[in-house]
Amino acid sequence: MGSGERLIAVVGLAFEARIAAGPGVKVICSGNGKNLAVSLTRAIEEGATGVMSFGVAGGLSPDLAPGTCIIGAAILYGTDRINRINTHDDWSQSLAQTIPGAVRGMLFGVPSPVTHPDAKAALYLRSGAIAVDMESHIVGGVAAKYGVPMAAVRVIADPAARAIPKSALAAMRPNGTTDIPAMLWSMLRRPRDLPAVLQTALDARAARATLVRGRQLLSPGLGLAFERA
Repeated sequence: MGSGERLIAVVGLAFEARIAAGPGVKVICSGNGKNLAVSLTRAIEEGATGVMSFGVAGGLSPDLAPGTCIIGAAILYGTDRINRINTHDDWSQSLAQTIPGAVRGMLFGVPSPVTHPDAKAALYLRSGAIAVDMESHIVGGVAAKYGVPMAAVRVIADPAARAIPKSALAAMRPNGTTDIPAMLWSMLRRPRDLPAVLQTALDARAARATLVRGRQLLSPGLGLAFERA
């Protein structure tokens, strides 16, 4: 990248932000996504070479194990009608070739977590998307508005057949950080959540390891190696 060029990485969680950070990369941690469009718009207007949605995702395809890296071929969203935003093809192909074992497929963007296997299965059948997250559709929409290349690197943290326990959800603060006391308090009230919380932690560990490896391979430019027209 030349001087003045920069990339924007959009994440939802604080640990994802720490992984994504690097020279020439501005990281936006959206938390609950409430102000993401405004923050991203401001950052793009200040100058951006490309925008990447980066972090974990929920599995919709039953074939995807925790830790599988997904390169977004397109971003889908919508309730009554499914809308589509294409990612940058050259950038996405480069990402898929750079990260070993990466799978290209469509992502579905939602405003809140899809936590139950039945809901995941229904969304998979309805859309054909293989994974779901809470940021990519917003990132894609803003990037398309400004004509900025957009890519998505998402790693499966909870597979399609696994439910996210309420105690794990209780640990999610609106700013993307983890509230351990809240999770422990929830588990005291729901002791049956313990096995599922432990499994969720193992799945998250696998996803984190893949994110770290992928980020190291993409340094320093998040894989944005093509020449813009």
